[in-house]
Amino acid sequence: MNRIAICAPSTPFTREDAARVSALALAEFPALDLHFHDQCFASEGHFAGPDALRLRALLECANDPAFDAVWFVRGGYGANRIAAEAVAGMTDAARGKAFVGYSDGGTLLGALYRARIGHPVHAPMPTDIRRAGGEAAVRRTLGWLAGSDAGLEPSLGEAPAVAFNLMTLAMIAGTPLMPDLAGHVVMVEEVAEHHYAVDRLLFHVTALLAPMGIAGLRLGRVSDVPENDRPFGAEPEAMARYWCAKTGIRFLGTAVIGHDVDNRIVPFGLAPGEPRQ
Repeated sequence: MNRIAICAPSTPFTREDAARVSALALAEFPALDLHFHDQCFASEGHFAGPDALRLRALLECANDPAFDAVWFVRGGYGANRIAAEAVAGMTDAARGKAFVGYSDGGTLLGALYRARIGHPVHAPMPTDIRRAGGEAAVRRTLGWLAGSDAGLEPSLGEAPAVAFNLMTLAMIAGTPLMPDLAGHVVMVEEVAEHHYAVDRLLFHVTALLAPMGIAGLRLGRVSDVPENDRPFGAEPEAMARYWCAKTGIRFLGTAVIGHDVDNRIVPFGLAPGEPRQ
């Protein structure tokens, strides 16, 4: 994968941070050719431009045969507003591409996986350059795009896998964007939600996943938890074990994914040793 198109289906980026990502790629991964779509820097309220602009930029990147992969610049909120139209508008040129991102970008990854378009991949995004030590996260995805599997989630291989932000997975549940995850290991992570909200999300998501017959659930990191007016009384792993036991889902332990610089890469449905197309 040499030519990488970068767009913003959700919220905007800055030219200064784009320059930092480009400089890192040029210095350490010279075989990669990054192209930031100008739409990455558009702004309208919360979003990286209006829905029509974000949709157009995504389709330009996905349907251009000159690019090998599409990298979402950051999450936030907004991909769900264009996901169905994006999937409907993709051509054969999109089918061989990797689509890379996480957080709100999981909305598109799920929709693409359902439609069997391209190769969705949970992985760090350019916005991670803003974190302390964020170069390591960006470097991990750049390495994968350049052909290295060193940044993969270590548990991969037990079954086809997917990875989602817990809120994102809960929000696409019951919509036309939700893929069938039968037989998959489902990995989830969360950020900036109270413990009671995490428990509520696990209640909803496990109730959805159990009838699908998933292979099991892994819990990534739950970070930046706001302080509540009283302790919840259980940590996230205990919550995950509780809801998995109630719904008959195998709890498989932890996963090295989350909204942080240690976030690992999870290609949807791909186990180590399988051929990468």
